[in-house]
Order: sequence, then C-alpha cells, then structure tokens
Amino acid sequence: MKIKKNISLKKYNTFNINVKAEKLVLIDNVKDIQDNLSEVTKGNNLLIIGGGSNILFTKDFSGTIIKSNISGIEEVQKDNEHVYLKVGSGVVWDDLVQYAVNKGYGGIENLSLIPGTVGAAPIQNIGAYGVEFEEVFFRLEGIDLTTGELKEFHYNDCKFSYRNSIFKEEFKNKFFIINVTIKLQLKPKLKINYRALKERIKEINEKDLDIKKIRNLIMEIRKAKLPDPKIIGNAGSFFKNPIIEQEHFNLLSSKYKDLVYFKLEKGMYKIPAGWLIEKAGLKGKIFGNAGVHKNQALVLVNLGNATGQEMLELAEDIKKYIYNKFLISLEMEVNII
Repeated sequence: MKIKKNISLKKYNTFNINVKAEKLVLIDNVKDIQDNLSEVTKGNNLLIIGGGSNILFTKDFSGTIIKSNISGIEEVQKDNEHVYLKVGSGVVWDDLVQYAVNKGYGGIENLSLIPGTVGAAPIQNIGAYGVEFEEVFFRLEGIDLTTGELKEFHYNDCKFSYRNSIFKEEFKNKFFIINVTIKLQLKPKLKINYRALKERIKEINEKDLDIKKIRNLIMEIRKAKLPDPKIIGNAGSFFKNPIIEQEHFNLLSSKYKDLVYFKLEKGMYKIPAGWLIEKAGLKGKIFGNAGVHKNQALVLVNLGNATGQEMLELAEDIKKYIYNKFLISLEMEVNII
C-alpha cells in the first residue's frame, strides 16, 4: 500500500484537471486494505476511483481518495459453453478485452476501448454498441469500508440499471471492489445490430466476421469519434441518453424527420444525447477553455487549461439549452466532485 499526501490529481483523471487531494491511497492487494482499514478510511470524506475516466473534479479534494492497483486475470472455471475470468479491480478494462479476444472468448468485444478499470465496470454498468456490462457479470468480491467485512455480490445483489448499480447509489464510496468475475462465451455470439457498427460491417463480408474483427471495427469507430484523453482532456460520454415516453416521442418525430432513436419496451424510446446536442448546433463549439468535441457532440473537452468549474458550467448550459429546445432533461453520466 502506498500513501501520497497533498498530491496533484492531474494524472489520475482523464479531464486532466489539476486539483489536489489531501491523501491518495493506492491498494495493491486485499491484505493492504484489510490490515490497514482504519488508516485507509480515516476521516469522513472518502472517494474511490478507477482510471479517473468518469470524474470531473471541480475543486481540491479534502479527504482520502482510494485507488485499486490490484492486478491479475485468472480463468477460474470452464464448462461446455462458458469460461469464467476472475479479474483484479485495478486491471485496465481494455487490457481485459484484449485478453479475452486473443483467447477467443466472446461477450465484451463490443466494449473495446472503454477507458477505466475493471473495478469501475460494475459500478457504472458500462456499455457500448449494444452490449451492457451486466450481460457478462457473474460475481464480485470487495470490502465493506464501514465494517471491514469481505462480501460477495451476485447479479441480483448489484441492482444494475442503465449506467447505474448499487455501488453508485447506497454503497457509493462505502464498498471497495477487489475483483470481478465475468462469464464469457466459448462460442461467441456476435452482437452487430448497433447502427454505427452495422454501417461499418456493410463494407466487409459478414461471413468473415469474428470477435477480433468486431473489436478492430469498434476501435476504428471510437478512435474516429472520440478524442484521446492523453491529448485532449475528456471523460468520453458526458451525458446519459435520455428515455422519453410515446407522446413526447410522437411530438419530436413529427417535428424532426431525421430523429435518431432506439425503441424500448412499454412504449418508451431512448434518444441519443449526442444527436440532441448536435441538432441544437453545439457540436464543435468552443467556450473559452472548454468545448464540445468536433466529431462527437456527446463529448465535452478540456482544450488545455479549463478548470473543473468551467467544464461544469458548460455542461449546465448545454442541459438548459437542450431542455428549452426539446423539453428533455439531460442527466450527467460523469460524476461531479
């Protein structure tokens, strides 16, 4: 375990916001946190981070930040159809995807290049290109930071929903994930119905498709649309895609013939937040040191010297603009600290 005090968090968040933390604790194994629980949790203000890819710091953090450096990918079980991988919470998510694809294990290839760590995946219930993390989740283990108890969570315990889970709500910053076990397919079943992916697949022979080709296609799509946070500070998708009712959908579709949507159950519709922002004319716009990315309107970018407060003000302005134009309330996907 390493403890760093009064440390800059610039390299620990993908917005590259230069704020400081009173204390940063880096956990290398479960023994670290079990043997030093009182030291790790000292004080009332705790924050657990992964790769810092879903956080916007608006000020210095007065308290303790805990980050997992727990590594390891282990194949713990295999049957006729599935393989179960137990993965350390500090493993980079895309390293896990690369491992799985190289082994021929299907299920997470559509989640290629999502930034962050494995421990953050169940918290956020990450998803992309028609696949949600909860579809491959099997179980996880972690430490209850209030009691020090080692706990195991299965699917129903996690209360997964769209970009949400129990770890983002009632257990937020109270439960430290040690490892996550996922269930992958030995005979991959490709998911290729997502619009952007389908368009790219038209350019190749579908008979030649496999999980390696899907991963490569998705990486190409993401690299073309999303800026590299090492070059331009960003946290990927800033807003959740809103869900509206039938009556509201009918109103929008009659007004906007090019409306992009995904039909859900019970007469509900998901509208891409990026489409709304682009339709509002905000794509590529620059506001001081912050802006809306030129290739993907869902991504807000730090153009070099933006403060977290500037980024937040831009997000709030976008929310007001979208509501006034479409009567839709955008919800931030990024955690504001």
